[in-house]
Amino acid sequence: MLDKLQIVKQRYDEVSDLIIQPDIISDQKRYVQLNKEYKDLGKVVEKANEYSGLLANIEEAKEIISDGSDAEMVEMAKMEIDEAKNRIPELEDEIKFLLIPKDPEDAKNAVVELRAGTGGDEASIFAGDLYRMYSKYCESKGWKVSIVDYSEGTNGGFKEIQFEVSGEDVYGTLKFEAGVHRVQRVPQTETQGRVHTSAATCMVFPEAEEFDVEINPKDVRIDFFCSSGPGGQSVNTTYSAVRLTHIPTGLVAQCQDQKSQHKNKEKAFRVLRSRLYDLELAKKQAEDAAKRGSMVTSGDRSAKIRTYNYPQGRVTDHRIGLTLYDLQNIVNGDIQKVIDELMLAENTSKLKELGETI
Repeated sequence: MLDKLQIVKQRYDEVSDLIIQPDIISDQKRYVQLNKEYKDLGKVVEKANEYSGLLANIEEAKEIISDGSDAEMVEMAKMEIDEAKNRIPELEDEIKFLLIPKDPEDAKNAVVELRAGTGGDEASIFAGDLYRMYSKYCESKGWKVSIVDYSEGTNGGFKEIQFEVSGEDVYGTLKFEAGVHRVQRVPQTETQGRVHTSAATCMVFPEAEEFDVEINPKDVRIDFFCSSGPGGQSVNTTYSAVRLTHIPTGLVAQCQDQKSQHKNKEKAFRVLRSRLYDLELAKKQAEDAAKRGSMVTSGDRSAKIRTYNYPQGRVTDHRIGLTLYDLQNIVNGDIQKVIDELMLAENTSKLKELGETI
């Protein structure tokens, strides 16, 4: 491990020199990548220094014990060795997880899209519940949520809603939410008290920067229309809403959240870039998951990932067999414990793949 950490330290010193070079600063894409690498390597170097310090303390304590001239110092040295030996295995595990190659997409902001699936009005209400859950979770993380586009359900909730989330390591956290979410409960419209099953799909795209995806303006058809509200009525009489169609792929992105046509167009282009970027990323994720046999982030949008069972107060994540009887808190945004377990499962899978290289 010391050899591996020495290589990391050398790279850290190299990157710290690179990020102050004028030619790197002028290359935005390279500068952003190196800054992220510098930050990630810094976390490893910090743990590596602690690790080296503990090993040095053990050697020093052993010398005091072998000298044996001061009984009190010998006792203290023995305690120091015990403390260091207890901490070292724990620290080695922390370092191993930090040495897992980072997904470069994880640091990006995200575009999240929720769509009502099977279940009619109840599915739309559930999509609205999921939006509220994610909004509260993002708020607790200090992330900013901005709606891009939405279509309201006839009895509440959303037929579909798209929103941007910006903050630190957003995509790396929210990517675990992609897939089909299922709810089992008695709908408000049910007169006989029967439990119904409805579903909503969550899609999470990393928000692509302009330098990630280049879009040829000739490949995009731009349509302007009036923003609409509940029931389809016109919210304003200006053509501020924007719909973009990427002709080669048929992908569509639209935004009607802002009153300004220019701002809506800007947001819609961000979403279109992210969708195009995600097309390639989904293929890569599926290939990587097939290699690892991992279902945690497989890129399969049709996979049923989680069930929210209201009569039992239960939430089950089917990918890792996790069941929590804490539904009320989870639907109110307390999903960190679920995400932590999913991250642990994914990292454990990656560690096995790395084998003895660490």
